[in-house]
Amino acid sequence: MIADPFVVLAEPTRRRILEELLTGERGVNELVETLGLGQPAVSKHLRVLREAGFVSRRTEAQRRVYRIEVRPLRDVDEWLRPYRALWDRHLDALERHLDSLE
Repeated sequence: MIADPFVVLAEPTRRRILEELLTGERGVNELVETLGLGQPAVSKHLRVLREAGFVSRRTEAQRRVYRIEVRPLRDVDEWLRPYRALWDRHLDALERHLDSLE
């Protein structure tokens, strides 16, 4: 199991899966079709996402349906907060500089 959320999110396919799940729940076969990957690869990435808490799964007859879980994304967002503030300060400084050129 991968405990570090940034290691989980570093994999592009896992980010693509999360992007697909932004619009709602998806079954494994839907993700396979959308992503253009084989079922074993998609299932592997879903397992990692599930073990890290980024997605949850429910069974609907023979179908496994996945959805995003918000908590780990909130934790990542919280970690990024000071960096976002730093970026905002730089953008504000650039805006002031460009305004002074007018």
